[in-house]
Amino acid sequence: MAPPNHDERPHYPSSFWFSSLNLVLLLVVPLVMFLLVVSTLGPHQPSSFYPISFASYRSSLVQDPTSDNSIVNGSSTDSSFLEAETDFFASNTPFSDAIIDKETPQLDMSKNKESEVTVKRNSKLERIEAKLARVRSVIKQAALVRNLTSTHQDPDCVPQGPIYRNANAFHRSYLEMEKLFKIYVYKEGEPPIFHNGPCRSIYSSEGRFIHELEKGEFYRTQDPDEALVYFLPFSVVMLVHYLYEPETSNTDAIGRAVVDYVDVIAGKHPYWNRSLGADHFMLSCHDWGPRASSYVPNLFHKSIRVLCNANTSEGFKPYKDASFPEINLLTGEVEGLLGGPSPSRRSILAFFAGRLHGYIRYLLLNEWKDKQDPDVQVFDQLPRGVSYTSKLMNSRFCLCPSGYEVASPRIVEAIYAECVPVLISDNYVPPFSDVLNWKAFSIQVAVKDIPNIKNILMSVSQRQYLRMQRRVKQVQRHFVVNATPKRYDVFHMINHSIWLRRLNIRIRDLDPS
Repeated sequence: MAPPNHDERPHYPSSFWFSSLNLVLLLVVPLVMFLLVVSTLGPHQPSSFYPISFASYRSSLVQDPTSDNSIVNGSSTDSSFLEAETDFFASNTPFSDAIIDKETPQLDMSKNKESEVTVKRNSKLERIEAKLARVRSVIKQAALVRNLTSTHQDPDCVPQGPIYRNANAFHRSYLEMEKLFKIYVYKEGEPPIFHNGPCRSIYSSEGRFIHELEKGEFYRTQDPDEALVYFLPFSVVMLVHYLYEPETSNTDAIGRAVVDYVDVIAGKHPYWNRSLGADHFMLSCHDWGPRASSYVPNLFHKSIRVLCNANTSEGFKPYKDASFPEINLLTGEVEGLLGGPSPSRRSILAFFAGRLHGYIRYLLLNEWKDKQDPDVQVFDQLPRGVSYTSKLMNSRFCLCPSGYEVASPRIVEAIYAECVPVLISDNYVPPFSDVLNWKAFSIQVAVKDIPNIKNILMSVSQRQYLRMQRRVKQVQRHFVVNATPKRYDVFHMINHSIWLRRLNIRIRDLDPS
């Protein structure tokens, strides 16, 4: 008998193949259908969305490393739409984008009238998300234009120059915001703690923003179903003023007020639970803003927090939180604070005046206060009769060290006085740094280099200084407080920061059952 030929394929009748195919189909098709149903109806983990960055157009996948339920499975591989970083001079460093992506439930229309209302709300939300998807696309396209000048028409302002990370993308985003952005302000709560805030002093940014939203002339909607974001209108400054117990240093009363407020709005409205707070925002210029938010975990970890104390070492996350400029308005007005002599008439190289407030100021005062250097003038208290504003306006560079917390009103004071700001801080994210290129109009000095400040500033050529000073004058409009907000001023720029972070998430309704 001849040995078997292993190269020959065995012959099977056609009926065998037919029955085998049926068997495979019977096994595979139900399995595929089961997996599809499970993936559709099962619990859905949040995933990251990665739209285009203002500063770059390149592929990257990044996630929030502090999130306890974040996974890297972005629906796009574009770099982050927003861009800000701990070291804001490290250009083109993307950060991750948060997404709340809960499956819209299948509704039984025969149940009751409540189901019809829910369907209507879901339809509005879906239309909102469709509009935001279109906006992401057009801004992404605008970011491909690398010109220093925006290509869009605008009667008031055409962003241009190196002060912007991408002038064209910012302009397109701003114009879209003006058309679509809507904020719902929860009506629960009573003044003075809610719907109120100081409009003078170092906390004026907080109070003025709250008052402008309460007036309702810009962005505010009375229909919560058409809102893109929801404002929690408590003032941390007022919470501290009325509830803080200085003799015990206990802030629990402040925390309880925030917890109770979130519980109230979550119980009366569906929007907090729908997104776990991701499309809600709070705003604070008090140092304890982060602490107040920490009493509600989802407020701290998921909500948009607009904070002057934008310290990444204390939980500030630039992909979802927005840096808030600290502005000290003693009279409530900016009259007399804007402008100054030409560069050729500024005789002081660098200036700072401020009392001991944190270790960075200690190092600065300890190094420079008693040197009596006419070029680097550092005071803990100005001599009698010497004008602080006049000193700012006659200085080429204004030193802006952090205090106990990272923010300093001296940054905006310097910009108002057309003095190049010198930022001395650790872990600080400057305001609007997802749009503005801070290295074009400011200087950063590391804390360890405080003894070398004079050498660092003297090394800046006259040509470079003049360029930077012109850019400070150009960027000033984005920090100016107006009695009635004007396009591109600080009020609108704060809203634009919130708008960008809303673009970074997608919301779907929870199952109403």
